[in-house]
This record gives sequence, C-alpha cells and structure tokens, in this order.
Amino acid sequence: MWNARRKKPRILIVTPEITYLPDGMGNLANTLRAKAGGLADVSASLVAALYRAGADVHVTLPHYRRMFHVEVGNLISNELRVYMSHLPDTRVHLAEDRIFYYRDSVYSNYADESFRSALAFEREVINNIIPAVQPDIIHCNDWMTGLIPAMARRIGIPCLFTVHNIHTQKTTLDVIEDRGIDAAEFWNNLYFERQPYNYEESRSTNPVDFLTSGIFAGHFINTVSPTFLKEIVEGRHNFVPPQIQREIAQKYYAGCASGILNAPAETDRPETNPHIKNHYGVKDVVAGKAANKAQLQKMLGLNQDPNAPILFWPSRLDPVQKGCQLLAEIMFDLVSRYYGDHLQIAIIANGSYQSIFRNIGAFHDLQGRVAVHDFDETLSRIGMAGSDFLLMPSRFEPCGLPQMEGQFFGTLPIVHNTGGLHDTVEHLDVANHTGNGFRFDHYDSTGLAWAISEAMNFYRQPQEVKVPELQRIMAEADKRFNHDVTANEYIRIYEFMLARPLITRK
Repeated sequence: MWNARRKKPRILIVTPEITYLPDGMGNLANTLRAKAGGLADVSASLVAALYRAGADVHVTLPHYRRMFHVEVGNLISNELRVYMSHLPDTRVHLAEDRIFYYRDSVYSNYADESFRSALAFEREVINNIIPAVQPDIIHCNDWMTGLIPAMARRIGIPCLFTVHNIHTQKTTLDVIEDRGIDAAEFWNNLYFERQPYNYEESRSTNPVDFLTSGIFAGHFINTVSPTFLKEIVEGRHNFVPPQIQREIAQKYYAGCASGILNAPAETDRPETNPHIKNHYGVKDVVAGKAANKAQLQKMLGLNQDPNAPILFWPSRLDPVQKGCQLLAEIMFDLVSRYYGDHLQIAIIANGSYQSIFRNIGAFHDLQGRVAVHDFDETLSRIGMAGSDFLLMPSRFEPCGLPQMEGQFFGTLPIVHNTGGLHDTVEHLDVANHTGNGFRFDHYDSTGLAWAISEAMNFYRQPQEVKVPELQRIMAEADKRFNHDVTANEYIRIYEFMLARPLITRK
C-alpha cells in the first residue's frame, strides 16, 4: 500500500458534483459549486465533516469553469499562473478538460456528452490526480467514477464505492482507451457484459458496465440507506439490473457492504434557513410554524386559516418512484372527508402528474383547499416550515432527504415503509413518546389514506399533547440526522479498510 508510514492516512473523494467546500481547503474552496442532485450535498457534507474531524481529506471534481464563475481570459499573467497552480497546499484537485469548461450543468441532456465527460474525468483522475495526491484510500461515487476502483485495485489502493443511484453506462475497451485511459493495465478488474475470454477478444466487442465495475472492483461498497441495501440483496426491486443485484449481494455476503444514511444540508434548519424569514426553533415552534403557514397560504392562494392542517408534497411528481398517483386517487376524497377540519394540500413540485393534480382541483372546484405550484426553492422551504405534514409515499427510496428535513421543521412525514424511509421514520406513538411520523406498509392509496387518518388523529389532539411531541421529534432529529453522524460512519469504513485510525480522537 502507498504511504503506509504516513502519520495520518490521506483520503481522496472523487465526485462529479459538490455544493460547497470548507474554508482552509485551498484558494478555490470558496468558489466551487456544481450541483445536479443529492450527490452534491452528500459530497460536500462528507468532505466538510471529515475536514472538521481533522482527517487529511482531498477532493477531486471536474473543472466546470463556467459554473465556478472563472473567466481565465480576464486574468493577468501573474493571476493566471497562481490560478493554474491552484496553490501547492490545496486539497482541491480539478480535472482539466475542455469538455468541462463551458458547461452550464453537471450533466447534459445528451447521454453521449455526459458519457464523454465521465471518461474525461476518469482519465484525469487515473493519469494525473491519483499519482499527484498519492492517497491511502479512494472514495468514488456512482457510475461516472466506475473505472477508478479497477485501477485502484491494480495498484493496491483500497477503494470505497458508493452507489447513490441505480444507473449505469456501457462502452467497450477500445472506446475507453481512445479517450486516453490505458485500461489494458486493469481490464481484468472490470465487469463486462459477458465473461471475457481474453483482452484482445473483448477489446472492441464486449462492453464494460461502469456502475457494476465500480461495485465489482471496489474493496468495499455502500448504498445510501441500510434498508435499501437489504432490499437490493433480497431482489425486491425489479428495476435493479440483475448484474448489479448479484454484485451488490456478493459484496454484502462477503462482509464488504453497508448502508449509510445521507444527511440533509446544514442550512436545512428552521433557525437558519436562508429561504424563510420567520425563523423558529424547538422552543417557539408553534409561533414559528403559524407565521410560516400564514405566509404559505397567502403565496399559494389557499384559504387564510390558521387552524387548517396542511399536507405538503415536497418531491418531484414521478409516478414510477414517488407515488404521486396514490395521492391523485384519493385527493378529492381527502378534502371531502376532512372538510370540517379545513384540510389543505400544497403541492410544490414539477413532473408529469402536475397537470393531473391541476385538473382534479379544477374539476372539483378545490380552489382555496388545494394548490399546485412549480417547484421553487424558496417557496418549497416556506412550505416545509408552514405545513403540518409531509407526503412521501414512495414505491422505493434509496435514502430520501425531505422526510428528515421535515422533522427538523416540525413537519411530520407520512411515508411508505421502504428503503431510507423505513430507516428514518417510525410510526408515532404519543402514549409512549416514541416515533416521528406516520408509516404505512401496503403500497396503495388505501394505505396512504390510513396513514393520513393517523396524522389527522394526531392533529386533533390538544396543544398540550401535540407540542411536546413536536419538540421531542425536532430535538431528536437534530442529533440523529447530521453530517457528523454520517461522516463517522464513513470513517468507520475507511478505518476498517485501512485497519488503522484515520484521525486522533480526543
């Protein structure tokens, strides 16, 4: 292993996206932001938590000059030399290629362009960044880094591979090599579409599966929740390709796989979130939520009613995963059943079902009771702060963040019992002061309706019953779902792989 005598092991995080980096990680740390989804938040929080813990953490990502607001043409010669050097003490290592420089987003709408970007990123990491950093351990993320674990195994560097999304790409060795990656050095650590006979026979006819290669070659893997990992291993989801299911199961039974929950962004707290003006905390949750509810109702055109319970839909309207069709089936019945309670439904999300919800509202004249609005970050945060319950009836959920964020805001989640939702939401038991939301087992509209009825039973409780439970849930969530807890889980895996401490604990 490289650098076995180094006093503090060095970690290299390889990610295609990130939202922020902590001060002290080099002169570029404050300018880097490239986000497409949850991977950016997870990468940022992990790097920040590791850095705070005193680990020797480095990060590499593509150099998205336009997204990083870097216009090299405007720099004078001395500035350009400093900029290109990134300063010798930096922990940020940018992969350089023209394909990154002028992008407006992390991923292109054209699959071929995203694929070429991934190959360019992996080329730079393999050829230049790993030799320069000389890490003791490498942490890769998703299919865009799927070739790197094979190379790491070849040269004896332990590699953790995190599966965030079940999505992969395939291409042949000759295409990979034409992009500047000498895959002949580690081809036998890659996962091919069919069993290869030898290198020459497979070079141009046998596609390499990127995500499965990362799983196959990684020394250790993790998914982003323990239950989702178990569901994959047990073959519960037919959307998981069989080769991915088999390789994850083999890692699991070999003791080389685990599930680690993501944590919401540190700004997703009602005390500090920049998108809401009516901040509040555990002690003033009642007043804080009332102020945000009034603002939300005004912005969405809902009836101005401080006593109306609000159901909030926070995630994309995707019927394949998110279960929006379950709500559509019962939406009119819900408003009718709880008409005397003045129930309101706030949907702040984009997706194919948005027009269906609008049509239901128009047909049944639900104006003032149901609002459907395009996703907007500020409005969504106000929705989180001003609503009483949050709907996540997902068919499957690798991790999920809104159900955790809702608990910070005192907005109790109503969820289907699957994946990360199972790991983060327990059914509320007021008598025993346990649980933090409402969970249903059977994935259908009847199950969702039952969970909503449980939530409404809680809403009807007197304030002296409800408020202590909300305060308990908010306090418990703050201790349970945070970046330091997540980072400690990753540190535990790193230390298992290295068989030595990463940091000196006080």
